[in-house]
Amino acid sequence: MTAPASPRSAVRDAALVLLSSRPVSWINTAFPFGAAYLLTTRELDATAIVGFVYFLIPYNLAMYGINDVFDYASDLANPRKGGIEGALLPPRLHRWTLWAAVVTNLPFLVWLAVVGSPVSWIALGVSVFAVIAYSAPGLRFKERPFLDSATSSIHFVSPAVVGLTLAGADITLDTVLVLLAFFLWGAAAHAFGAVQDVGPDRSAGISSIATVIGARATVRMAVILWFVAGIAMLFTHWPAPLGAVLALPYIVNALPWWSVTDETSARTNTAWRRFIVMNYIAGFLATMILILAWNS
Repeated sequence: MTAPASPRSAVRDAALVLLSSRPVSWINTAFPFGAAYLLTTRELDATAIVGFVYFLIPYNLAMYGINDVFDYASDLANPRKGGIEGALLPPRLHRWTLWAAVVTNLPFLVWLAVVGSPVSWIALGVSVFAVIAYSAPGLRFKERPFLDSATSSIHFVSPAVVGLTLAGADITLDTVLVLLAFFLWGAAAHAFGAVQDVGPDRSAGISSIATVIGARATVRMAVILWFVAGIAMLFTHWPAPLGAVLALPYIVNALPWWSVTDETSARTNTAWRRFIVMNYIAGFLATMILILAWNS
């Protein structure tokens, strides 16, 4: 008979499961929902709070926890895993992680469904499906080049769409352009992030946009996508065009790797670590722009 886990080991295991949700990236999904909902309704109500908390923690636990469970074999050979860039969950925690994702997600999804509409149900359904489809066996969108970057971007854009639909926002050209720019930014971010894993992914037999078209072409595609995202923001109404500036640091960060080779692709991890920090700076500046929009 297996001895019961000690309170200390149980806390340690719970911390590992929580770590799999990538706490450093929580705000990247909660912020789009909160910004979209609040700018539309102009009030902080129960749905705003529930949605923000959902996209802050449970959503990320599902997205990254599922990924860490089903990518365990390949993650073992990836030196980046085991810290802020991804938990290395021991197999004994895999089932618990999946159950934790289900148990923490369901109550929030029920609430958001009850207060929502058919349009918001579709948006929420697409969001949850993208989370599952990215890593789950049988779907594994993360191993379908180009679809991998698109799906990853949906992970961050869909919370904003859910916020807009829950708030009953009118879809204007500005809204479409901002969402398009955000989608292009997310696709570029995923593609650039995949470059550093070309070696481990190929060794593990995992396909990605970077393993298929190569590190150099992927970096160049990411830079172009960030550039187009910035240009798209210039066609919106004030103060949204200020968002075009937010694309520049990402382009500058990636440009030194314009001619990177597959053999040197792992070195782009230095730029990726800066990317994580840059997200917080960009988030702060985006908040300032949203405050201007709020007061306009």
